[in-house]
Amino acid sequence: VLWCIPRGGSGREEAWGRTICGPGTRPDPGTGWGSVDVDDVLAVVDHVVATRPFVEPDRLGVIGGSYGGYLTSWIIGHTNRFAAAVSERAVNNLLSLEWTSDIATSFRTEIGARPREDPELYARLSPITYAEAITTPVLLLHSEDDLRCPIEQAEQLFVALRELGRAVEFVRFPGEGHELSRSGSPVHRRQRAELVLEFFAKHLHP
Repeated sequence: VLWCIPRGGSGREEAWGRTICGPGTRPDPGTGWGSVDVDDVLAVVDHVVATRPFVEPDRLGVIGGSYGGYLTSWIIGHTNRFAAAVSERAVNNLLSLEWTSDIATSFRTEIGARPREDPELYARLSPITYAEAITTPVLLLHSEDDLRCPIEQAEQLFVALRELGRAVEFVRFPGEGHELSRSGSPVHRRQRAELVLEFFAKHLHP
């Protein structure tokens, strides 16, 4: 298991976190979502593949939740280097998220504009825009009572990928919120872990 803190992540100085703010943000405009953060994640993967002989580049999986889910959905829409992906409680369509999330209207502070002002920007930053490029088998996990990233975020990507005939699975957890993997019911946390392991076992075995 490989884990890193790409630019845009927390745990370092403020400037590090602000690097993924949009060009129109203040005081320190960045390069936007799905930019240097993705570069950093893939650079770490490249380094580990090059320096750890036991890592098999054709058997790599990628997983993330919330913004990590966004990165997962984004990455598989821009590269096919991963053999399988698990996107959890993800942001897949920023346009609809800005209207439905419990922190609706706050995304403009990171994107740099309101969706009604620049809908094309929101669409360009949304993984669902690149659904046709997704060929990686993907498992979507989402909670039905998620208020931060409502379940419609998973529903949209699931329907798009099903229409395209892609390998996609979608599991919904009733009665759970955005914190399923950390503070959800024990039975659902166990089911979620088992689903992840089973999915990767199916797609990453030799």
